[in-house]
Amino acid sequence: MSTTVSFPGLGIGEFSVDRVAFELFGKPIYWYGVIIMLGIVAAFIHAIIRSKREGFTTDDVLDMGIFTVLFGVLGARLYYVVTTLDTHEYKNFIDVIAVWEGGLAIYGGIIAGCTALVLTAVYKKINPLKVMDAVGPGVMLAQAIGRWGNFMNGEAFGYEVTEGSLLYPFRMGLISDYTHTGSTMHYYHPTFLYESLWNIVGFVFICLIYRKKKFNGQMALTYFAWYGFGRFFIEGLRTDSLYVGPFRISQVVGLVCFVAGITLMVVGSVLTRNGKLDKWLNVRWAEAVPAEGEAVTETAEGGDTATDEAAETAETAEETEQPSEEEAPAPDNTDTE
Repeated sequence: MSTTVSFPGLGIGEFSVDRVAFELFGKPIYWYGVIIMLGIVAAFIHAIIRSKREGFTTDDVLDMGIFTVLFGVLGARLYYVVTTLDTHEYKNFIDVIAVWEGGLAIYGGIIAGCTALVLTAVYKKINPLKVMDAVGPGVMLAQAIGRWGNFMNGEAFGYEVTEGSLLYPFRMGLISDYTHTGSTMHYYHPTFLYESLWNIVGFVFICLIYRKKKFNGQMALTYFAWYGFGRFFIEGLRTDSLYVGPFRISQVVGLVCFVAGITLMVVGSVLTRNGKLDKWLNVRWAEAVPAEGEAVTETAEGGDTATDEAAETAETAEETEQPSEEEAPAPDNTDTE
């Protein structure tokens, strides 16, 4: 259950890693699951921090997170099962749900998780675009962490690296159950490492530009575009891709995410600049009713100012209807009987 690894180009010699982190009640707990959970926790913490800026609470994050994680895992497993029906034999229901044996497809998790997140946000009357902005960067961080679960399993690597290649210094020597080379070490593209580093850079980039966002949903679109662009190229190096016909599924989905993300960001920026985005979306989300005399203010970065304008209008009308003491007419004491 161990994997032998080396990174000679980085000055790291051979060492072994065990897939099992520890045992609980006699059952092995694998590093893969532990690391995935650490990624989920990191995503939760980031979403809670961002929720304060976007105007919803920690309780909202926890409520939405329960459904998002649950359906995300189910979606990731279902996506994997459906796309491997030709190469895997699923004899019964236990084989289908056996995530502890590996087999989760990230795009299935993203699709199902996003769907659950949006539906839960709508049910709670929270703008789902704000929620997506708050959650998106954290998901990228979780993916960066989660890829190290693949490292512990000795999987998700690429083709053998040829000497003289631009990426040759990053080559990974590997002996695992997935290399099928016996005790002979071969050197592969560490695609898990490429994707982890790409996601970390993307996470930092989104955090740096977050305060400058122009419209709700922009940060989520940046995440989709960034991740899709990197995954498109990295997937081309992998040896374990899922296919539909001659196409690698993850490459196709990655390209679609990149093109759609860039296109929608351009459209959103143009509509925001022209003041037409709210009309184009034509959506009004129920907001908390402000206390008497208190106006709800949001930033100009994609926020709505309807509540402020309404409060100012009401205040002006009130001042107009009530004359000052100097202007008030004197009481008429004339007896008209």
